Amino acid sequence: MRYLPNYLAATGNTPLIALPNVARGYRPLILAKAEQLNPGGSVKDRIGPALIEQGEREGALKPGGTIIEPTSGNTGVGLAIAATTKGYKLIVVMPDKVAEEKRILLQAYGAEVIICPTSVSRDSEESYYSVADRLTREIPNAYQPNQYFNPANPKAHYRTTGPEIWEATDGRITHFVSSVGTGGTVTGAGRYLKEQNANVVIVGADPEGSIYSEPENMHPYLVEGIGQDFWPSAFDPEIIDRWVTVSDHDSYGMARRIARDEGMLVGSSTGTAMCAALVIAADLPEDAVVVVVFCDTGRNYLSKLYNEDWLRENGLLDETTAAIAASENRPG
Repeated sequence: MRYLPNYLAATGNTPLIALPNVARGYRPLILAKAEQLNPGGSVKDRIGPALIEQGEREGALKPGGTIIEPTSGNTGVGLAIAATTKGYKLIVVMPDKVAEEKRILLQAYGAEVIICPTSVSRDSEESYYSVADRLTREIPNAYQPNQYFNPANPKAHYRTTGPEIWEATDGRITHFVSSVGTGGTVTGAGRYLKEQNANVVIVGADPEGSIYSEPENMHPYLVEGIGQDFWPSAFDPEIIDRWVTVSDHDSYGMARRIARDEGMLVGSSTGTAMCAALVIAADLPEDAVVVVVFCDTGRNYLSKLYNEDWLRENGLLDETTAAIAASENRPG
């Protein structure tokens, strides 16, 4: 008989998938690391157990304890699956720009969800970071993994995501493209890949308005889960060889194009990463191998990314712009 001991064990070993339609006309081989196929539907499933186990090892998380985490949603789902399996309570503190589906999903896992305003500064008492900190202080036997500053975050990707990509490409990967949120994925996987071959180019995909690629032009943006207005210590900016900044318009348009052209329902941050991958691929030779992280499933964004009324209200309905922008340097 073949079976897994629990649902957590189904995490990882996601496939690399070619993109015959979206990548048509580009010389290099472009492959998607399909993280939406993890149990909770995102790359963040990889860090949920790692963050909890770190707390257990440190003695900060004890049996019957409560896990509290500020998150845009996907880390909350990864923590929820792990917390349920391990018998912990979970409180997730989220910004109000997050899609309603994520809140409902977390509640389905038994998590308590607290919504905070996005428009306030990180230091405001109302920010989801500050509220999570306050609850961690006030609730007995509470533990905040804090994905933004926990070294277990990048270490999880160093142990799993990086080796999986290296093995699946038989060591032929030349470029690794990842959108950057906490920085755990790009730092951990990028570090592993660089150790195998120092010539692997690490590309950070960033939304317009994020501190990472536009520190002098920070402003709100609609893409969820990536970019920041501060520098998390889980992220090593030295790992990035090149930044590509992508607009909300192109990110949303590309995500919708991936769904319609490749049959892969993905989120807006995947659109950001894919736009960046095509920008760099335009100048690469045939023997290059580009791996781009498809961060999460689009099922978490049906009320926004795949809702034409919402897109129209936010000036994002014309999805052809992303396709045109990404194809400007396409051969032929």
